[in-house]
Amino acid sequence: MSSRRTERVSELVKQQVSEIVQELNLAGCGFVTITDARVAPDLREARIYFSVIGTSWQAEQALATLKERHDLIQRELAHRIVLKYTPRLKFVLDQTESRAAHIEQLLDEIEPPSHD
Repeated sequence: MSSRRTERVSELVKQQVSEIVQELNLAGCGFVTITDARVAPDLREARIYFSVIGTSWQAEQALATLKERHDLIQRELAHRIVLKYTPRLKFVLDQTESRAAHIEQLLDEIEPPSHD
């Protein structure tokens, strides 16, 4: 399978899952954003990466809620995209922003050498 097709399907899945998640009532989960989707080359599985603007508790709550509503999201995705197989979704909390903020904090804590 061409990597170009996999990229196109990944982008389509990301857009559709993002719309589906926005339509869900994720009360108490902070602001949830789908950041990426990576579909396997055989198009049977997809990792859906999401970030949460909120507390770490809200991020955990968002992951639990997405897992709980997995079947609903999966079914809705199957209705929205036309593929031989609808990729089986797996939700993963995207920690990129929090890691970047932590690294930035560590860099700020390093004092520049004095030039005496």
